[in-house]
Amino acid sequence: EVAETVKDDFGSIDILVHSLANGPEVTKPLLETSRSGYLAAVSASSYSFISLLQHFLPIMNPGGASISLTYIASERTIPGYGGGMSSAKAALESDTRVLAFEAGRKGKIRVNTISAGPLGSRAAKAIGFIEKMIEYSYVNAPLQKELLAEEVGNAAAFLVSPLASAITGSTVYVDNGLNTMALAVDSPTLST
Repeated sequence: EVAETVKDDFGSIDILVHSLANGPEVTKPLLETSRSGYLAAVSASSYSFISLLQHFLPIMNPGGASISLTYIASERTIPGYGGGMSSAKAALESDTRVLAFEAGRKGKIRVNTISAGPLGSRAAKAIGFIEKMIEYSYVNAPLQKELLAEEVGNAAAFLVSPLASAITGSTVYVDNGLNTMALAVDSPTLST
């Protein structure tokens, strides 16, 4: 009904943002995650993007864009980020590539996702150790500075703008470069 309400109120749209994630068992290790907890994480955090785009694509203007938010746990192990959330984010990134093809062909819509680094958001605080992740990022990322929500927003604004008219199916990292690091600078093995 939301898509119908938007259509009634605005007619058509240019931008669709998926900013939803939920894993009821996020604090549990994957080996302790129940089937229902795992499926709930995948349903809320990745399938919801498919459903959202399914319902909004008919009212999106050609040349429009859709973005979602992912996390590096989709491709790298983040101990403590459990309950199937890493799998859900991996599915979201894979779906982004497939949806880029399908929505691109069907409606000339671009589909991308942003992999944001650690932010002290209300949602991030639910996993319980975000402050340690922010500190780790500050110490180990190439750009040693706090990541700001505004920087993630700026990347989103770029991706949905005409400036990014040839970018689709991409995961864009907004994390001060942390994703590029294979070895932590603060690793005890480096101190000799």
